[in-house]
Parts: sequence; C-alpha cells; structure tokens
Amino acid sequence: MAQPLNVEYDWIAPSDVEAAYKIEVDGYPADEAASLDAFKYRQSEAGDLFLGAYFPGSPRVLIGYVCATLSPSPTLTHITMSTHVPSSASVCIHSVCVAPEHRHKGVASNLLKTYIAKLKERGKYARVLLITKEGMRGFYEKAGFEWLGISGVVHGKDKWHEMRIVFDNYAPQSNIASSDVPNTVEEAIALGSGTSTSEQETQMRANLWDALQRSTKRVRPTPKLFESYEGGLNDLLGSHEGKDDIPVNRFDILCPRTGCGSFILKKGVAEYVRRASVKMDPPHLPPQTLLAALPDPPEDADWWLIKPTPMQFENIGFSRPVQGVTQGGNGEFLANTFLPRRTGVLIGASMVPIPGHPLKLIACAECNLGPLGWSEEGGQEFWVACRRVGYRAE
Repeated sequence: MAQPLNVEYDWIAPSDVEAAYKIEVDGYPADEAASLDAFKYRQSEAGDLFLGAYFPGSPRVLIGYVCATLSPSPTLTHITMSTHVPSSASVCIHSVCVAPEHRHKGVASNLLKTYIAKLKERGKYARVLLITKEGMRGFYEKAGFEWLGISGVVHGKDKWHEMRIVFDNYAPQSNIASSDVPNTVEEAIALGSGTSTSEQETQMRANLWDALQRSTKRVRPTPKLFESYEGGLNDLLGSHEGKDDIPVNRFDILCPRTGCGSFILKKGVAEYVRRASVKMDPPHLPPQTLLAALPDPPEDADWWLIKPTPMQFENIGFSRPVQGVTQGGNGEFLANTFLPRRTGVLIGASMVPIPGHPLKLIACAECNLGPLGWSEEGGQEFWVACRRVGYRAE
C-alpha cells in the first residue's frame, strides 16, 4: 500500500489559477473542461470555495483542487452552474481534479473530505451539490454524498447524475415558506427545474442577470427576432443536406433575450414543421412579454422539430415533468397548466386531476427565459416555437 503523500491544503491564490487550469485541461475531455476565464471568475468571485492541494516547499506545487460557486437553488441547473450568487446556501461544486501523475494516491479523496469539513465548519451552508458520471458514484459516496439520480444538466456527450450532502448544522436565515404556485412564467420555469421560491430566491432573481453578465467576457451575439425578417418564415428556412424537400433552420438559434443570446442550436439541425399550436403558458400567470404569443389550439403554429435526443442542442434547459397535457380530438396537444409540484388543473382554489402525458418545458439554460418549447417526458421529439427564439444573422 502506497504511503500517504505529504500534502497541505490552502485556498487558491490568483497566481495559481493557471496551474489549476492546466490540471483541469489534463483531467477532462475538451467538451467538458472549463475555460481559463471561468477559472479566473471562480477564483475572483468565490475564492473562499476554491481549495488547492499542494506539495509543501519553496515554491510549493499545486497538485489538485476543488472549486465551487454559490446558488440559492436546492438542485443543480445550467444557470446555477454558470453564475455565483453570494450569501446563498447551496455550494455547487464544478470540479474535483488531481494532476495525472498524482492520482490513485488518496489525494482526491483527502482533498474532498477536507473541503467538506471546512464548509461545514462555517455553518452557513445548507448543502453541497455536484454532478458526476455514474462510474464516480462510489468515490463520492465514500466522501458522504448521496445519489439523487440523472441530472437535467447537459454538458458534453455523457449523461450526468446529481449527488449532494446536506449539512445538519445549517440555520436558515429566513423561515419564509416556499410558494406552491409561481407568480410569473419565469418563476414557473425556475420551479420546474427545481428552484425554490424562498426569500433568498427572490434576491437571486434581482441579482441574477447582473451575475450572468459578469460571468463571462465573451461577446454575446445579438439575436434577430422572427418579426424583423422582411420575408418572414421564408427567410429562416434552409435546405437539408441530401434532402432538399425537408426545410431546416437556416441560421443558428439563440435565446431571444437581448444581452443573453445563449447559443441554443446549430443551423441545419432542426426541421421546420407546421402543426397544431400548444398552449404552453399557464393561464393563471401574467404573460411573458419577451416572448411572442402563440395562437390558441387548434390553430396551427410554426415549429422547429429537433430529434432524437436533447444532445442535438448546444445549450438548453428543461423543467421537471409537468402533468396536464391532453390530446384533443383533432390531434392537437394542449398544455392545460404548468404546476411542477402538483397534478391537475387549478380551478379556483381546487385541484382537478386530469389524465395526460407529462410535459417538459424548454427554456434558455443561461437566463431561464421560457417556455420556448416543449417535449413529452421520455420522448424523442423536441419542439421549439419558431417565433419564440432568436436567430444569428449572417
């Protein structure tokens, strides 16, 4: 049995960020590794959550690290993984990584256990969250994490699973109970992806967009909206390679919110379909003014069809399954309600159970704007409304 290494633990300084980034690049596939800008952001905004393992000496040598940011959400989504909301109760771990030459020597497990102990000692965090591949389940369970199942986060080509540790010494700063019914469409999308509606969440909504803008230095594209094309739909249709009779999206599809422009789908991936409209917006909530209104079923609407898996998307968010989708007599689908934590239709103060297939609503993964589209739970077809997304003008 190998002798334990002489390792010391300390918070990563700005001068060690590039060394940590090199370990990241050596440890993850190219489609999973974070950028250097992301590492600099995490160190500058959440340096007290960026712990390094060092060989002591002069100079000391960084051989591993664990980094995280904070979120008020009790679960992980694309947006909680891309922003840092100070004073929040959830620690969202992004990476636990050790230099290749020092793996299988107990460095990662000791580093992670030390990290968890330091977090718990502060007494101000409710939980620690992370996503991992199934093969790493045993490693994290030994560190005290519990297995929650498949995550809604899409990152790279593999499936990810969520795990967590819940601290028993956390004292909530507010005892305001979560609301069962959202007050806005964006709040409904947040609830559907597992976000709470506590007082902290209200503060998060106020600060979220500023945090998102600070989270990256990349130039965000300006989305061109459907109604700005003089030729309307005809300007947006292109030819499918090898299948000229199948119209596809001519341009990259983006989040329609000015200032976000998150890259949702590459050009040529989605097929155009004219089919019955879907009533995605909950009738008891105010309409989302940033999104175009869709016609009421059974009138037709313009849709982009993406299949057979969500891996076709570049970046997308899904709500939890929503019960309340029924198929009308002429074949159209009607999303009767959006109540992520209930089953049925809200009529007055009563819940009326209805039959139907669970629906997942589609939203921007970065700013949570939605619903942009929908899919049936477990289905292989993903429908995005042509008028509810932006396009990258060429």
